[in-house]
Amino acid sequence: MASKEHWVYILKCQDGTLYTGYTNDLAHRIRMHEEGKGAKYTRGRGPFHLMYTCAFEDKSDAMRAEYRIKKLPRHEKLAMIQAYEKGMCDE
Repeated sequence: MASKEHWVYILKCQDGTLYTGYTNDLAHRIRMHEEGKGAKYTRGRGPFHLMYTCAFEDKSDAMRAEYRIKKLPRHEKLAMIQAYEKGMCDE
């Protein structure tokens, strides 16, 4: 079995907005966001709070999950984060 090296994550930006992303190195990607070198959307919106993570064994599965989450309305993302905080990753 391959290790889970592909991550989908949700950040809460300082302005209260949510950003969903994909990475294969979560710690490095969060550092890049904090340094203003991450996604264009997150530049100038830090500091960030990591609200949700879900690991995948396959990059394509992770990318599909990222796409699906990005299409969700905010209230559904918040519900997903609440479920995650209770220990339920829905992927």
